[in-house]
Amino acid sequence: MSSLPLRRGAYGFDAPYAPVLMALGGACLLVLLVWRLWHGEGGAVMPYRISIAALGVGALWLFLNAGTFVYTTRAGKFAVWAELLDRLELKGDERLLDIGCGRGAVLLMAAQCLPRGRAVGVDVWRTTDQSGNAEQVTRQNAVLEGVAERVELHTADMRQLPFDNGSFDVVVSSLAIHKRARRGRAREGAARSRPVLKKGGKLAIADIRQYAGIRPRTRGCGLKITDRRSLGVRFWYAFGPGRQPAWSPRSSRR
Repeated sequence: MSSLPLRRGAYGFDAPYAPVLMALGGACLLVLLVWRLWHGEGGAVMPYRISIAALGVGALWLFLNAGTFVYTTRAGKFAVWAELLDRLELKGDERLLDIGCGRGAVLLMAAQCLPRGRAVGVDVWRTTDQSGNAEQVTRQNAVLEGVAERVELHTADMRQLPFDNGSFDVVVSSLAIHKRARRGRAREGAARSRPVLKKGGKLAIADIRQYAGIRPRTRGCGLKITDRRSLGVRFWYAFGPGRQPAWSPRSSRR
């Protein structure tokens, strides 16, 4: 998948309220800017100019963030995950699990890499996590992408995965784990009390950097982090690398 294939499915928007709120915030600041210009200085020149500049910069910043978010959810994340799947060096016969698969953006890309394998997705199908998020939508996307025969979907919480021990050669997750309040159990779901990841299997997560304790937790689960890096501007979503620096630990189960 060194070159990103054409996506035929409909994958919606991640956290659809976020870019809307950013754009509305920018519009409100723009209205205030116009109102301030309309009424003129009305006092000291310097505070007036500072307020105009602040409103203009604030509106531009919010609009840029909204645009960045839309770009990432519609295009950037696909390019990033195409590279991550390449780095996993799949042989094509693996059984892969996507935790929090949503409408199948990552799941179906993975399925295209598994002509003799199986791609399994789990989700609770919340529309606040992704617009139009529903199992039937993901199934239709699988048909459109030509991988329906090797895709399997389950409704399940990532903290209680309904699979036997050692069921999967590969486990992936994209921007799903941080959404669960009890992050500790969610992180360990692929390798904890029910270690669904086989020994020697691979785990790849792309998410925002909110896990100071992920290294000791993964070690406690028998996982070794072999790679961790920023995923760059294509995975910013909004507010830049300081606020949401998406990253990817690629781990192997020992």
